[in-house]
Amino acid sequence: MGTIIIHPSDNVAVDVETGHKVALRDIAEGENVIKYGFPIGHATQSIKKGESVHSHNLKTNLKEKVEYSYHYKKYDMPEPAGRTIMAYKRENGDIGIRNDIWIVNTVGCVNKVAEALSRETGAFCFTHPYGCSQLGDDHKMTQKILKGLVNHPNAGGVLVLGLGCENNNIASFKEVLGPVDERRVKFLNAQDFEDEIEEGIRLIGELKAYADTFERVEVPVSKLKVGLKCGGSDGFSGLTANPLIGQFSDYLIAEGGSTVLTEVPEMFGAETILMDRCTDIGTFEKTVSLINNFKDYFTEHGQEIYENPSPGNKAGGITTLEEKSLGCIQKGGRAEVVDVLNYGDTVKKKGLNLLNGPGNDMVAVTNLTAAGCHMILFSTGRGTPLGAPVPTVKIATNDALAERKPDWIDFNAGSMIDGIDVSQDLIEYVLSVAEGEETANERNGYREIAIFKDGVTL
Repeated sequence: MGTIIIHPSDNVAVDVETGHKVALRDIAEGENVIKYGFPIGHATQSIKKGESVHSHNLKTNLKEKVEYSYHYKKYDMPEPAGRTIMAYKRENGDIGIRNDIWIVNTVGCVNKVAEALSRETGAFCFTHPYGCSQLGDDHKMTQKILKGLVNHPNAGGVLVLGLGCENNNIASFKEVLGPVDERRVKFLNAQDFEDEIEEGIRLIGELKAYADTFERVEVPVSKLKVGLKCGGSDGFSGLTANPLIGQFSDYLIAEGGSTVLTEVPEMFGAETILMDRCTDIGTFEKTVSLINNFKDYFTEHGQEIYENPSPGNKAGGITTLEEKSLGCIQKGGRAEVVDVLNYGDTVKKKGLNLLNGPGNDMVAVTNLTAAGCHMILFSTGRGTPLGAPVPTVKIATNDALAERKPDWIDFNAGSMIDGIDVSQDLIEYVLSVAEGEETANERNGYREIAIFKDGVTL
């Protein structure tokens, strides 16, 4: 049986066939189990060398609240190459890597109208159940996410589709949205027209005419903003796809671009690594608040903070949240953390950004899209067909998944198990996606959103 030792101080290795852990030496009851050079929990019984290490004999060390201190660490970064890509340059200076027409609903009541308009015109719609009967922060969060979608530069034109009587009616939403280019954004209240489909088709025709005025031009790759996400992780995620994404993140940041790491609960247990890479004390303090506030969210709802990983994660060889988090944060590479964004915020700074939000796949990819990410790099060991409104690059952690699900997977990182360096291959693939190559979710027509909800529904 072949195994991989990740760090010299580890006392477990990874079975290359299954992704599960085996003991490299005898581990006493109560002793820490070490992987990635960090404790991932403690042994609940004596473990003999060569034995399996998993849920039956390993338990988390994590506690609800931790005292943090700032110990800045800076790592070497790649040398910039000054790459360019061909993209759509928008009137406000942003770039888009697609020139789509989007239909953004103010309320779920018009979902079927949006779907009908999508079928008739080819515009993309992203249905959701919200925009009415929400109060307080939930209502504000819905508006912030929809604002991020309306303003997204991958959309050459946007139809904002409302009903007319909803809480998030168009007049109210316009106050949140602020000034827009009326050539790019059109508004339609369905209750105001005898035939809302006919009017929608007319407005989308005008939007298409405007979008058609844009052509791809050469722009610096530093304009790119890329989201970092994992879903259906397995024991290989922290060995292959996640560190590969981290290498791309470092590459793009060295070129002057931006990446965004979210899934706050999947930072628990590895958060100090990110905190020590914060560019200054203010960013460190914002990161501490990011972690502690999300822990409070769990406890306020009477939930155990560390009720994670998922059944699929465990089947793939991940036992504790520390282990999952240490693998997950590798998507952020080694770059400095330059900013911490709240849910629904948009990226402003070049470099690695942390984005508040849960790990739920649909919520997270929507959050990353609304933050302004042009595409999302999404590692998976178990496989998922999910796609965001933006290109969602699925990166398999293992060969078996890539071979079994070619209609879901865009890039295979499985060969990294054999020591093969595919980092340049991923860079070239991602840049080709930026220039128009379709991802699997785009070919399949899989584009969805989900909006975070935490309060009362009337």
